[in-house]
Amino acid sequence: MPGLTAEETALWAKVTATIRPLSRELVEATTTIEAALPVLARRPKGRVPPPQPAEPARKRSENLHEATLDGGWDRRLSSGKVQPDRTLDLHGHSLDRAWEEIDRTLERAIASGERIVLLITGHERRGDPPLERGRIRAAVNDWLAASRHSRNIAAVRGAHRRHGGGGSLYIILRK
Repeated sequence: MPGLTAEETALWAKVTATIRPLSRELVEATTTIEAALPVLARRPKGRVPPPQPAEPARKRSENLHEATLDGGWDRRLSSGKVQPDRTLDLHGHSLDRAWEEIDRTLERAIASGERIVLLITGHERRGDPPLERGRIRAAVNDWLAASRHSRNIAAVRGAHRRHGGGGSLYIILRK
């Protein structure tokens, strides 16, 4: 095998700095391909244990914005072609009253077999506390994840402009 150029050697050094061994055998990253060949040849045969995740897996309900829907759902939601089955506008509500209304609305929507709830919260105001506006929007994701209804929520997505845009959310309920 021919030697590496200075550029290839630098690139190889960057690659080897990111390597995690597949086996439990301690292996040091080498700076050249030639030096790595004997290590690769010693690799244990048979089943290699799967790599361990960098952080523990999250529960499904911890981040409902990352919950997956099939492509058709996401396309219809992002294009605004969905019609919400129920709408809840939280403008003018206190935090406690907003939480009660969300809980009550989800309970009724689930009991009725509805799929899409449009939650109008208003825009979240970013910045240092205390903020008088945007508190409901800032808290709603945590509320939904901790809700007694969280197992019935398939996903939460930002609403299309025609339904309030950044100040609104679609809550997609499971069948």
